[in-house]
Amino acid sequence: MLRMTLMGGQARVMLCETTQLCQTASDLHNATPVCTAAMGRLMTGTLMMGVMMKGQGESVTVTIKGGGPMGTLVSVAEGGDVRVCCDNPQLDLPLAPNGKLDVGGAVGHEGRMSVVKDLGLREPYIGQCELVSGEIAVDFANYFTRSEQQPSLVALGVLTHGERVLKAGGLLIQPMPGCEESTIEQLELRSPMFADISRELAAAPKEELAEDWFRGMQPELLDRTPLRYHCPCSRERMEKALISLGRKELQSIIDEDTGAELGCHFCMKKYHFTTQELIALRDQAMRA
Repeated sequence: MLRMTLMGGQARVMLCETTQLCQTASDLHNATPVCTAAMGRLMTGTLMMGVMMKGQGESVTVTIKGGGPMGTLVSVAEGGDVRVCCDNPQLDLPLAPNGKLDVGGAVGHEGRMSVVKDLGLREPYIGQCELVSGEIAVDFANYFTRSEQQPSLVALGVLTHGERVLKAGGLLIQPMPGCEESTIEQLELRSPMFADISRELAAAPKEELAEDWFRGMQPELLDRTPLRYHCPCSRERMEKALISLGRKELQSIIDEDTGAELGCHFCMKKYHFTTQELIALRDQAMRA
């Protein structure tokens, strides 16, 4: 993730390539191209929010419920680490009339995007807004403008060929307080240049694109953040989840004498617990 400013700080820019992350998500979920594109766009937009957050251990969770056949989509970012899942990653749809993957048809057009920011405080920040298109980039821009009162230009794209992700990435541009009208006009004039960002990334490295797109606007690189698909699930976390069920619920599972298997929706790992292990967890629940 490249973070930059334009015109001496009048606008901020985030530009990233997420090709490998999208391929990892596609492989983990055995996703169809349209679902890979939807999850990839959501993941990339969530990463931009995650990298904006300053504190150690802070996280952001973006959930989209659009009423489409893909079901609910969820992505979580902690800094440059991200993970994603959806209800129906094997959904397949015909191409949209424009010949592109029908992400809006898969996600749905009627529903909400919700953003939960865990800042390490007692209560998390929660923001919500109505979906605009289900194509995700427009929905992120709408969220920033309506829920955070921050006008934003957002471009998100995932270019696929069969099961392979050729290129994926995203761009976020936000004018800062005091941004001159002439700067906003320049950005609006240039916006068609980065509308199809995945194909632009396929043609040139992001550093070259940034140089071309913002030539004459004093682009200044602030920092680079490494990105990765990472799930922090563990057996210990699953044990805590089982303990949180309470003694009665655990006892009913123990009575079935078949053990228990918990799966992670983000990385698809499975954790098996024997009846004896469940008894030990029940005893912990009783002492809690």
